[in-house]
Amino acid sequence: MRGDAAFRRVRKGRPGRSRLVSVRWLPLNASEIRVGIVVSKKVGKAVVRNKVRRRIREIVRRLHLPPAEIMIIARPEAAQASFQELARDLRKALAKSGLVKG
Repeated sequence: MRGDAAFRRVRKGRPGRSRLVSVRWLPLNASEIRVGIVVSKKVGKAVVRNKVRRRIREIVRRLHLPPAEIMIIARPEAAQASFQELARDLRKALAKSGLVKG
């Protein structure tokens, strides 16, 4: 996802939340998945934010999600989480939002 308008549009979507991430999504008619990952400075310095962003991107790549526009917002606790904890928590948030079966 790119641009402020896309993020504003998805902000009105269906929410899901867990300890490490928050998720919002809207369905898409196309057969693609658009993902926007938000990692604020509250998470840490640039190296830490990029590490969290790379981990989330890899988790989403492995998940096989239905067509949707998804916004994933990392919480500050995500900086100390392991890859497995982050993956489990992201799946939980997506299930709460109704995007995947949990």
